[in-house]
Amino acid sequence: MSTKTKKLTILGLVLILLLGFTFGLKAFLKPPPGRTNFLVMGVAGANHAGSDLTDSMMLVSIDNSTGKTLILSLPRDIWIDSLRTKLNSVYHYLGTQKTKEIITEITGQEINHALLLDFSVFKEIIDNLGGIVVNVQHSFDDYKYPIAGKENDPCNGDKEYKCRYEHLHFDAGSQMMDGERTLKFVRSRNAEGDEGTDFARNQRQQLVILAIKNKVLSPKFLLSPGKPYGLFRIVMAYVKTDIPQSQYLNLAKIGLRIKTANITSIVLNDGYLINPKPSKLYDNQWVLIPKSGNWEEVKKYISSLLI
Repeated sequence: MSTKTKKLTILGLVLILLLGFTFGLKAFLKPPPGRTNFLVMGVAGANHAGSDLTDSMMLVSIDNSTGKTLILSLPRDIWIDSLRTKLNSVYHYLGTQKTKEIITEITGQEINHALLLDFSVFKEIIDNLGGIVVNVQHSFDDYKYPIAGKENDPCNGDKEYKCRYEHLHFDAGSQMMDGERTLKFVRSRNAEGDEGTDFARNQRQQLVILAIKNKVLSPKFLLSPGKPYGLFRIVMAYVKTDIPQSQYLNLAKIGLRIKTANITSIVLNDGYLINPKPSKLYDNQWVLIPKSGNWEEVKKYISSLLI
């Protein structure tokens, strides 16, 4: 982020929106025309390997007038040929502005604002909320979830280094999760079967985002003394963005139009991406490239979702 980057809390905007509903201001808060596109990036943060690699990247596109919202998750392994690197490394090497430009090249959508947050913010937020209810779509086991601080543990000579990992198990179905459990749910990437793919991990991250939104907008949370402010303080400490203060009111106006029924969550998946064999073309890495050979098909697909 540039030196002009300011911290912003989405929760602060949510509170503004709720006040608008309370005092009947919705009819008077007409947002500007068009759409507003956000790039939301999640990094592992301190005490984790690859602390500033953007392992989670989402395009959030909102119709300013109707509030209809698209949340599109982009796999971290998309190959960026012009930079000879994967998508999740662009922020690490070149920062926010270049990452926004690359996302525009992929999606065809101009990015208005970017937000960067440490994944550990999920833990803090969810614990402040008193936990969230997540509807886990598929049960899964992950026997290689890394334990922070044990990345280089010799494990007393164990060649499989089992002491570096813990076993995660999630049952399918609706369940309450605290912050620690949620963080493991969204970060797991070594699950057995289909849940071990980045596509599945992106879907889990979207489930958590929607669960957080539902909890934040619940009357029980909003009427709890100190809870909204506590959440405000936590997000202020973690979320960085290039949104100028001059845009706060417009964003509040836009937010008044958002309803649960208007939110569509999509993962850009293998219907549009392929995994070519490792070769010198991709520096012998496991990568994803557009199935059609360029991004035009993906751009058309995304445009169709925004109608």
